[in-house]
Amino acid sequence: MRVRNVQRRSEEIELQMTPMIDIVFQLLIFFIMTFKIASPEGDFNIKMPLARPSPGIPKPDQLPPIKVRLTARSSGALNQIEFGNRSLGRDFKDLRQAVIDMLGDEPGPSVLENTEVELDCDYRLHYEYVLEAITAVSGYVVKEGPDKGQIIKVIEKIKFAPPRPPG
Repeated sequence: MRVRNVQRRSEEIELQMTPMIDIVFQLLIFFIMTFKIASPEGDFNIKMPLARPSPGIPKPDQLPPIKVRLTARSSGALNQIEFGNRSLGRDFKDLRQAVIDMLGDEPGPSVLENTEVELDCDYRLHYEYVLEAITAVSGYVVKEGPDKGQIIKVIEKIKFAPPRPPG
């Protein structure tokens, strides 16, 4: 058998660069658009020394826990809020304001870090009032003005007194 020498027609394969560049740019745009940059939220916990001690605020290591007593009626509803030796009625806004008044207008981070609230709740008190008390002393959201929506921290450390038996 005789093998024929067949000449193959060689076609030069040409790479198309335009579609490749298009794909690269599409991938680049996809990765740029899906990349999420986490910006710091401003809570750097910097401890700066105070310029001078405020006359009304004791040193942070001398602050005793702020005692808040929540008494309940027999039905479990809130009867009264006691802040230290003062009676605040049943309004949690008054409790928040009393805590803010006690800490001063602009307490430093060390004061906020070391201040602690002790909640002493009656045994029968409904849990919703405990949550409202925690919300009142821990902070609030600014509802008006240029800082609208900003979270203002008041006290971060909250502890509970041992429960008292009913009766």
